[in-house]
Amino acid sequence: MPGCLRFMCHSRPEIMFGVGMVSRFMQEPRHSHLVAAKRILRYLKGTSRCQILFASNVHASSQDSELELVAYIDSDWCGDKVDRRSTMRYVFFLENVPVSWCSSKQDVVALSTCEIEYIAACHTSCQGLWLLSLLKELNQVHNSGLELYVDNKSAINLAKNPITHLRSKHIETRFHFLRDQVNKGRVQLIHCSTTEQVADVFTKALKTESFQKFKEMLRVVSL
Repeated sequence: MPGCLRFMCHSRPEIMFGVGMVSRFMQEPRHSHLVAAKRILRYLKGTSRCQILFASNVHASSQDSELELVAYIDSDWCGDKVDRRSTMRYVFFLENVPVSWCSSKQDVVALSTCEIEYIAACHTSCQGLWLLSLLKELNQVHNSGLELYVDNKSAINLAKNPITHLRSKHIETRFHFLRDQVNKGRVQLIHCSTTEQVADVFTKALKTESFQKFKEMLRVVSL
């Protein structure tokens, strides 16, 4: 069942958090996990007409116009109570339509929210730069840097400041790839309010109002 639900995440990104939680207990599932999985199935049945809306953009279809590619990033700090590792989530929008999203558990234990957001931004920048190269192969114009929206100001300052701080000197060198891309102008980190952080829907259970808001931002609508 979790495998089928994970497949559904390709077209219904708003269920990713719930599916991710259920998938953690595939080895030794209990009745409560089955109940949670069935609840997701009931939600999908009740919203079976919902799908991602890819609307045409006349302005963006112009040969000389530049497509807008942005990403929203969020992470839960020590979300797994067993190994205390965090899970990062991101979603890329091309002309306000989601084209790539991911939920991935980190292989390191972060010591702060700043650290995990910084690491998540590094992984997201790698995916974003690949998407930019793909757009280039498709002869799409994109001369501006990649915009990553983060709701952690400390992570943004860490990426922009080349000085090693007491609380960040232990971060592995490979994650400073982000800082290098920021200095080159290829990646731009922008602060985003938590209320507008659409990747939050992948991170934790939300109230109905917030869930519906982010669902609409993901362009998942009933047709």
